[in-house]
Amino acid sequence: MTHRFHGRATAFVFVTLLAIPGVARAQADAWWHHITMLADDSMRGRQTGSPGDKKAIDYIAAQFARDGLTPGGVNGFLQPVQFVSRSIDEPKSSLAIVRKGVAEPIVLGDEATIGMRSAPAAHLEAPVVFVGFGLTVPELKYDDLTGLDLRGKLVLLVTGGPPSIPGPLLAHYQNVRWEALKRAGAIGVLSIPNPKGMDIPWDRSKLSRFMPQMSLADPALSEAAGAQLTVSINPARADKLFAGSGHTFAQLMATADSGKPLPRFTLPISIRANVSTVTTQVTSYNVVGILAGSDPTLAKQYVVLTAHHDHVGVGIPIKGDSIYNGAMDDASGIATLLETAAAFKVGGARRPKRSLVFLAVTAEEKGLLGSRFYARHPTVTASNIVADVNVDMPLPLFPLRSIIAQGLEESDLGDDLRHVAAPLSLRVLGDPEPLRNAFTRSDQYSFIREGVPAISLKVGFDAGSPEHEIVKRWRAERYHAPSDDLLQPIDRQSAADFNRVYLKLVEGVADRATRPAWNANSFFKRFAKPAT
Repeated sequence: MTHRFHGRATAFVFVTLLAIPGVARAQADAWWHHITMLADDSMRGRQTGSPGDKKAIDYIAAQFARDGLTPGGVNGFLQPVQFVSRSIDEPKSSLAIVRKGVAEPIVLGDEATIGMRSAPAAHLEAPVVFVGFGLTVPELKYDDLTGLDLRGKLVLLVTGGPPSIPGPLLAHYQNVRWEALKRAGAIGVLSIPNPKGMDIPWDRSKLSRFMPQMSLADPALSEAAGAQLTVSINPARADKLFAGSGHTFAQLMATADSGKPLPRFTLPISIRANVSTVTTQVTSYNVVGILAGSDPTLAKQYVVLTAHHDHVGVGIPIKGDSIYNGAMDDASGIATLLETAAAFKVGGARRPKRSLVFLAVTAEEKGLLGSRFYARHPTVTASNIVADVNVDMPLPLFPLRSIIAQGLEESDLGDDLRHVAAPLSLRVLGDPEPLRNAFTRSDQYSFIREGVPAISLKVGFDAGSPEHEIVKRWRAERYHAPSDDLLQPIDRQSAADFNRVYLKLVEGVADRATRPAWNANSFFKRFAKPAT
């Protein structure tokens, strides 16, 4: 049962959570101290595989040891993960629209960026088909590819999907969209971000095109394998591709906004690409610490607690600053993880019945790669992992009045959260922004794909509320920018309250009598594996 939050409840929440102000201040200060260490300029933005990344890894491992966790990696607390890193040599690369034999350049940066998560073809020219959202959703008998000949062609699509597809299902099928396109014969993808789902303005997001992108070295775990070209198109310049087709991007967006099906058609163009790539091999590490459970039977089961330690490194300066510190994304989540571990040693929290795996993963910013690797190659018995509780960029920018839970509707972990929140008069909310696909954009999704019930938490807000505007402004100005640093204003009271709720949820999941289970109507129930 959830409760609406009114003025009288405010005092109740904060008195209940933080009855001793001195303790509250100490907890908030400890949380912030971890962030000051991980987001310091000396870490150089914690780019995966960089010296700064290794400094962060060593710091986390030392904290795990200090808090009495048992090393759970392959080498002490560390699980090595191998990557292929690619960067574009843009002066030697080009894109062009070829129309009636005449090539019209596409300006890299201003008009488009070339993706590097898969190995692009050095030289390519292919016709283009607009496929709407490019989605295939068998459960709903929805297929944008029906009747189209995509063999040897590039597809042009708009990110997102029709409102008839529920948010988590839509997010999942967008994430695996390339699998269906590849089966249909497509050789690459040109995507136009739906402006309504863009966190970062194009003029800022284009700066990241020079930062390395990565894939797992194990080809079996490469999500984009086989794509010869992946391109993101600036929505403001998209009409350049539709010229002569009888359609405009604005008309197509109006159709999508109305909920009507998008047309699909062959464009009277081909795309010519010449791409020069710099490729290196990179090693980074997941950091794994284990707190053994207290119950002789339930201790054989594991609740995994995840946050990611990487960020995006050093990039093109914005307002004179080139270090992308990643204080909120996700030094804040790691700080919550570390303070949760500390709570079981010095905070008076008793040891839970199930075992806890504290997992600080690498390469989340490269496409959830560290968690993908761990979920496929866990350092504990895979069938005994019963849940994942993730925290990524919780954003304590205003008082804690509600909790957003990605995955709320999918498993009975949502009931565990409601049980914690109800006595505190905290409302529990599902995703208020389904167009952002947040359900598949953080590390809980790697465990969901392996059949493990999972949930991810943030400080909550209602769509369209003043708090929502604060979050949107933060994303536009600070998300993946140097200004996500130690100078930004943070509500430490909110952070302390959030961390207490997170701890209580972890305790509840670890101590519950039954193994967490998928809800009967969850699409993701199909991924569940038999319990042992």
